[in-house]
Amino acid sequence: QVQLVESGGGLVQAGGSLRLSCAASENIFSLDALGWYRQAPGKQRELVAHITRGGYTNYADSVKGRFTISRDNAKNTVYLQMNSLKPEDTAVYYCHAEGVKTTILSFPNDYWGQGTQVTVSS
Repeated sequence: QVQLVESGGGLVQAGGSLRLSCAASENIFSLDALGWYRQAPGKQRELVAHITRGGYTNYADSVKGRFTISRDNAKNTVYLQMNSLKPEDTAVYYCHAEGVKTTILSFPNDYWGQGTQVTVSS
């Protein structure tokens, strides 16, 4: 069973910073892209940032210049550095892994983490 374990959420004042981490379980042969999504109360889940295996990144317009996504391919871990946080960044943040294979012959699947709460106070 593939698991994505997130950490680093919490409560921070506006203008502050947080760093989220998401580590995939060790029983993974390979994976393609990794991403962070968020869902605020009453809203749909939205893409925050995305990074391919080759390091190509994509960000939501609302976080460009403030958030940075990075990954460690050797550890199957993705990070989200969040700076200059705003109250509107408050949401549950989810890690997403695409094209996960547990063996060289297995069919690729996508997985979600359990989510971590980020709360930004004004």
